[in-house]
Amino acid sequence: MTPPTPAVRDRVLSLDSTELPAYVYDLAALRTHAAAVRDALPERVELYYAAKANPEPEILGALGPYVDGYEVSSGGEVAHVAKAVPGRPLAFGGPGKTPDEVTAALEQGVERFHVESEYELRMLAELARRVAPGRRVAVLARVNLPVADGSLAGSSLAMGGRPTPFGMDPARAEPVIRRLTDGSHPQLELRGIHAHLASGLEAAEQVAVAESVVSWATGLGVRLEEVNVGGGMHVDYGAPEHRFDWTAYGAGLARLTERHPELTLRIEPGRALTAYCGWYATEVLDVKHSHGEEFAVVRGGTHHLRTPATKGHDQPCSVLPVDAWPHPWPRPAAEGGTVTLAGQLCTPKDVLARRVPAAGLRAGDRVAFALAGAYAWNISHHDFLMHPRPGFHFLDTAG
Repeated sequence: MTPPTPAVRDRVLSLDSTELPAYVYDLAALRTHAAAVRDALPERVELYYAAKANPEPEILGALGPYVDGYEVSSGGEVAHVAKAVPGRPLAFGGPGKTPDEVTAALEQGVERFHVESEYELRMLAELARRVAPGRRVAVLARVNLPVADGSLAGSSLAMGGRPTPFGMDPARAEPVIRRLTDGSHPQLELRGIHAHLASGLEAAEQVAVAESVVSWATGLGVRLEEVNVGGGMHVDYGAPEHRFDWTAYGAGLARLTERHPELTLRIEPGRALTAYCGWYATEVLDVKHSHGEEFAVVRGGTHHLRTPATKGHDQPCSVLPVDAWPHPWPRPAAEGGTVTLAGQLCTPKDVLARRVPAAGLRAGDRVAFALAGAYAWNISHHDFLMHPRPGFHFLDTAG
């Protein structure tokens, strides 16, 4: 079981059944975590938040004092984040940028562009000439670097080191970098290199990836101000008490910056910053038996919290017993020691957690699913079966 913070628990138990399901975010816990991450990083490491992980305005605002900027990956995110946290630096990444998106980002004054291809470089150069004449637009070339066999074995999602739509192979990146330094595109300024190779890595693996990226970048023989090594810090849904070792990671990056005093490093975590501050809270509607197993059907499901279906894991959770039973019909309850928690969708894939130790679980009890602060509501297929959307509660016990 993964218990919610006291503030979250109190809010979940105070909600009426009609107010469930609900996302409940503990902003005080988020601030505490973000401050610890920031303190673990050396001075010459910039911390950008990958807004795709959770773009709720309250989340973006709570992170504001602890991050140097925000990474955005679409025209929609550019507009949304610029409105939610006005005046903050933005870095525009991701493949398949459209001319309209790039134009809007230039007009918005986006600080950095991560160029993903030769085509994108030419498009950005022409649009910058038209939209931002006289302005030097900062560019990072995104590179899909080869990696040693097995070095990304611990990753949950490989973004590089193999054929992907992300970034450029080194042989194709080098001509792009030359065009950014030989005066071919005077309106563009090569700021550095970007290489996000994998997600789900532990601290030692992340340091090794950063070292390989910096080694390649500094071997180009061109002046660079920064190297962006991306995000992808491990979040363990099977063992939520195990946290990414930010202290060890910061120490590794400090050693790297000492060897390269001319460089600023930039990281772009998303999930590892916000996952722990959010809970998806719901209630049990029915408990039933099927071929020797017990199932609890809860309000909502994977159309609200798609993470476990997407990643193929069981979402950690905690049962919050509710003694009151307001109905005249009998209250169903689990008879065995474990229960599979499923949602209301008409598909057997609508499972949030399997064989949860929840002896005696009853209809009317509440369940709070932890690690729901990232890639949860915003990646879910909201309208399937047209169930009501969840509520959203942002708790700030610090004020």
